Amino acid sequence: MGFLARERQVAPPGWNRWLVPPAALAIHLSIGQAYAWSVFKTPLEKSLGITGTQSALPFQLGIVMLGLSAAVLGTTVERRGPRWAMLMSLLCFCSGLLISAVGVWAGQYWVVVVGYGLIGGIGLGIGYISPVSTLIKWFPDRPGMATGIAIMGFGGGALIASPWSTSMLTAFGNTSTSGIGKAFLIHGVVYAIFMSVGVLLIRLPSKEFTEEKAALLKDKPKSTVAFNVSANNAIKTPQFWLLWVVLCFNVTAGIGILEKAAPMLVDFFKESSTPVAATAATGFVALLSAANMAGRFVWSSTSDIVGRKNIYRVYLGVGALLYLMLLTFGPTSTPLFVIGAMVILSFYGGGFATIPAYLRDLFGTYQVGAIHGRLLTAWSVAGVLGPLIVNAIADAGKKAGHVGPDLYATSFYIMISLLVVGFVANELVRPVDPKFHEPKADDETGKPSPKPDDDEATVAKWNEAEAAETAVAAETADQDESEGVVRK
Repeated sequence: MGFLARERQVAPPGWNRWLVPPAALAIHLSIGQAYAWSVFKTPLEKSLGITGTQSALPFQLGIVMLGLSAAVLGTTVERRGPRWAMLMSLLCFCSGLLISAVGVWAGQYWVVVVGYGLIGGIGLGIGYISPVSTLIKWFPDRPGMATGIAIMGFGGGALIASPWSTSMLTAFGNTSTSGIGKAFLIHGVVYAIFMSVGVLLIRLPSKEFTEEKAALLKDKPKSTVAFNVSANNAIKTPQFWLLWVVLCFNVTAGIGILEKAAPMLVDFFKESSTPVAATAATGFVALLSAANMAGRFVWSSTSDIVGRKNIYRVYLGVGALLYLMLLTFGPTSTPLFVIGAMVILSFYGGGFATIPAYLRDLFGTYQVGAIHGRLLTAWSVAGVLGPLIVNAIADAGKKAGHVGPDLYATSFYIMISLLVVGFVANELVRPVDPKFHEPKADDETGKPSPKPDDDEATVAKWNEAEAAETAVAAETADQDESEGVVRK
């Protein structure tokens, strides 16, 4: 398709790079609706007669599919370009909402699980990674800020979707399948229109941007990356798996609070002289969501100044100390508990937003989207691990007759331990061994120069690939060179 061809996605001369962040936000603000799934839980339970565990299944499956689809399709996203990826995200995510509407109307909850969780979850994964690598290419001088803009949108999507969904359910009837189905239908149509703006706006940097990029990086030598690593090679490096541990444990620690925020606050102060009402606990959830969203932009932008390893030292080291503070002093002061939890959630959001820039620093821009996609499997694991730790221990504590902070003491100590392990993993990150670097282009021919240790079969494979690409090389070489991409 001509519209989706990669060469048709290259920006014309004079294209304003600040048009790219709105394109990314159009996608991330839409798919961020997933964080507002809790709005539909109770209505679905009442209208379809399902349990709380069943009503959580579409969200859980959606997060799992987010990580899996991002990992499996990451390389395809890089090859096809961001416009193709955003369109696929639109089709999967919005069709998932429409299928969910049909499932509710038919009274078949399994259709909702397949629509929202399976099909919609694929849209979440493709949509999550597609704008990120493009933003990094447009903002080599501020990669942390660029990724923070996009991923802030994912965190902020719930702030839009939650009140909007609630108002629709109230208007249409939140205990009837008809009302819930209409809400899903409107979501699907409106998000499709909104996401199409991103599809139309997104562009890849042109050859002309090369000179601009050099000027942008003139005073930022630390922002340059002199080499690239492919996605297949990246997963062979210890750096990838160290960052997998870092992301997984940082997310586990944050989502452990986020998933059970309201009842946790009530339980912590139930036996104190200043108990917290359920309505106030709802406001606590809103504050955590705001901290999550703000942290995605503020902390990732800060990483451009202090460096990626240093900012993760803050996320993990200070995060562990804050958990310890909540255990020690949290029950004595509601404001102290709320502020501590908000900072932890800001680190949770910041960790998501900073990881693409960290990957770019280590592996270059070549296939950073694909590498990011594979790393997001850590999110899939953390999305199950965090709530499981907190809920299982709290449920066991209640059966044992524990109350107040005692319900969460063990899970908090586990979170502290995980953050410490993540801190150590971050300290072990070193520059990638040159043997994993992609071969640089020859200055005269523009073709890859074989590495000293490449065997004849590998060189022959490159030659075959070069011959196969001759027909399209003239159209794509300029763009690839402007992105620092080296074709094998």
